[in-house]
Amino acid sequence: MLSIRTVSAVRETKDIVLQASGLDSDVLTAFLIGLSVVIFLWGFKRYRTTFSRREFLVAIVLSVGVFASGAFPAVYGALAAIFQVERRSLVVSLLANTGLILLVLYLFAQVRSNQLSISELTRTLTVEQADGTATSADDSDERTIHVIVPAYNEAESVRRVVESLPASLHGHAVKALVVSDGSTDATAERVASTAATVVEHPLNQGQGGALKTGFEIARQRGADIVITIDADGQHPTEQLGALVAPIVAEEADYVVGSRYVGEDNSDNGVTRRSGIRVFTALINAMTKAGITDCTNGFRAIRGSRLNDLTLTEERFSAPELIIEARKKGLRIQEIPVTIARRETGESKKPKLGYALGLARTILTTWIR
Repeated sequence: MLSIRTVSAVRETKDIVLQASGLDSDVLTAFLIGLSVVIFLWGFKRYRTTFSRREFLVAIVLSVGVFASGAFPAVYGALAAIFQVERRSLVVSLLANTGLILLVLYLFAQVRSNQLSISELTRTLTVEQADGTATSADDSDERTIHVIVPAYNEAESVRRVVESLPASLHGHAVKALVVSDGSTDATAERVASTAATVVEHPLNQGQGGALKTGFEIARQRGADIVITIDADGQHPTEQLGALVAPIVAEEADYVVGSRYVGEDNSDNGVTRRSGIRVFTALINAMTKAGITDCTNGFRAIRGSRLNDLTLTEERFSAPELIIEARKKGLRIQEIPVTIARRETGESKKPKLGYALGLARTILTTWIR
C-alpha cells in the first residue's frame, strides 16, 4: 500500500501538471470559450449600433481575457511564476478583479459624462425659452440689474418675492428672472402673469444648475449687475439697494450678504450654524476671502465678470462661487443682511450629506 507521504506527493504532482497544461474540465473550457465569443459579439453589435469604439475595445479586452482562461490557461501559469504566486487561480482572480475595478470606474465616468450632457442640454433648451420673452429694452442702452430667482416647488412664496422687487435700483432697471428648476407644483404658473421672465428646467438640476441657466440668460441680455435671491422669502428685497451699492460705486465686483454680521432669524439649528462657521473658516484659510457666511445665496455680481467664473457645481453652488470669485481676482465685499424665517414650506437642502457636499465642493473648486 502507498504511504500517506507518497499519496500527497502524487496529488501535488497532479496539481502541478494541471496548472501547467490546462483546465481539468472540458465543460469549463468550452464554457469560457463560448463566453468569450458572446462578449465579443455583444461588443461588435454595440459598435454596429452606436459606433462606440470604447465599448468595442472593452468587449475585445474582456473576451480575450476570458478566451485565454479557457483555451490557454498555461499563460496564467506563466504569469503566476513571474509574480511568484503559487496558485494560478490567484493570478486569474487578481486580473479579473483588476479588470472589474477598471470597468466600474469606466462606467462611473460614462454615467457622469451622460449626466453632464443631459444637464447641458437641459440648460440650453431652457435658455432658448428666454429668447421668446426678450423685450426691446433688452437691446437698448438701459443699465439693468437682473434678479435671478431659482425656484423648486416654491409656488406658495415665489410670486410674493417677485412682486416685492423694486422697479429700479441706483439708476438701473430691475429685471426679474425666475428659473423653475423642474418644479412639480405651480411655481412657474404663479409668476407667469408678472413682469418676470419665467423659464423652466424640464429636469431638476439643483440650485447651482438653475443659477447657471440664469447667469447665461442675464449675460446674453447684457446685464450690468446680477443678483441672486431665494424664492422662499428669506432674503428681504428692501436690502437689495445696499447689496448692489458697492458694485455701482466701483468698490467691488462681488458682494455677498452675511447673517452673522447682520441678523439671523432663519431658525437654523445649532448643528447647521456651527457647520456654516466651520466651512466659512475653511474657505478663509484656503483663499483669504475674508467672509463670515459662505452659504448665503443673497449676492450681487458684476455682469461683465460672469464669464470669468468657471462654474460646474449643480447642487452646492455657494462655496464654488466664492472660491471662483477669489481665484479670478474679483473684488469681494461682504455686507450685513437679515435672513428671515422661511415663509412657507420646508427647506430643500438635503438633511443627509449636506456637510459632505459642501466639503467636496470646497476641495474640488480650490484645487482645479
